[in-house]
Amino acid sequence: MGLMDKLRGEFVDIVEWLDDSRDTIVWRFPRYQNEIKMGAQLVVRESQTAVFVNEGQIADAFPPGGYTLETRNLPILSTLKGWKYGFNSPFKAEVYFVNTRQFTDMKWGTQNPVILRDAEFGVVRLRAFGAYAARVVDAQQLLRELVGTDPQFRTEEVQEYLRQLIVGRLGGALATAGVPLLDLAAHQDAIGRRLAAVLTEELAEVGIAIPKFVIENVSVPPEVERALDKRTGMGAVGDLDRFTRYQAATALEDAAKNPGGGAGAGLGLGLGMAVGQQVARSMSGGAGTQPAPVPAPPGGAEPPPLPNQTQWYIGVAGQRQGPFDLGGLAEQVGAGTLGPDTLVWRAGMAQWQPAGQLPELASVLASVPPPLPPQ
Repeated sequence: MGLMDKLRGEFVDIVEWLDDSRDTIVWRFPRYQNEIKMGAQLVVRESQTAVFVNEGQIADAFPPGGYTLETRNLPILSTLKGWKYGFNSPFKAEVYFVNTRQFTDMKWGTQNPVILRDAEFGVVRLRAFGAYAARVVDAQQLLRELVGTDPQFRTEEVQEYLRQLIVGRLGGALATAGVPLLDLAAHQDAIGRRLAAVLTEELAEVGIAIPKFVIENVSVPPEVERALDKRTGMGAVGDLDRFTRYQAATALEDAAKNPGGGAGAGLGLGLGMAVGQQVARSMSGGAGTQPAPVPAPPGGAEPPPLPNQTQWYIGVAGQRQGPFDLGGLAEQVGAGTLGPDTLVWRAGMAQWQPAGQLPELASVLASVPPPLPPQ
């Protein structure tokens, strides 16, 4: 081999990049001090752009295709080198291959909660996470603004910058969407499309676009979740008054299964009084209202008879007072509030009647002194 053949072997005659990674955005072709000879083959594959840099200045960019490097298809580089007459000498230039495919494995999340105002819940703190796709749409602008002279620019070098940008725009997108907190899940796609357009516009200066933005989940703090669960449970119960009476009847059934236990008897008595008071409260809407029936416990079992704790109401100066049991009525007699002419009412009576007309209250009114004689 002659000296000239050996020197020709030092020249690079094929310039190409076969990407064996999934996260490389820009890769600089290694020259190893070799020069690219005029007439060398440049191979730019789909989803690639080749950018030639001469002495720190971007000279030429090539889209996908095959090229024979000569002065006529290197107009800017030829001007920089002074090849006005087609001088076919080897040349030195840095070649950067830019990957223009979509990088779809980009993740994002809010490290700190985003605070916004909701019409129904007031000020709330939200956390969110998801994924997005990024792609290079202007290779030369990317080299100028982000890559510089980095020989291998990877997604991890720009991912944190993109994440901070996303979080900075997320609060504004959620606030301007006008979507209530409970409806965010149904509008995540629309909010994601809006964020993709906003981010693409802002990243245009660095040559990057966001074609797809996905919000996988929006969550609230644990204490808010517990409050929402309670609210949902109350909605599922429906009529809370009827549910309370049902729970009391169920407890009575459990107590009846153990009649010999003192605790069971005490529980049954206490619950019986609670149920009686609950019925009386439900009938406080006016005279003649019939008490709501206590629902039967499940399984068809009948509870034991309720203790005889009749609840009475008395009318004093046109106002209803009560309920009172017999002991409470005796206290009202002692206080001078209840007398034979005082109107009283209990469940089952059609209308108010004077207490002196009811035999069942005779023992209570026995302590009422007779009227004073005239002076």
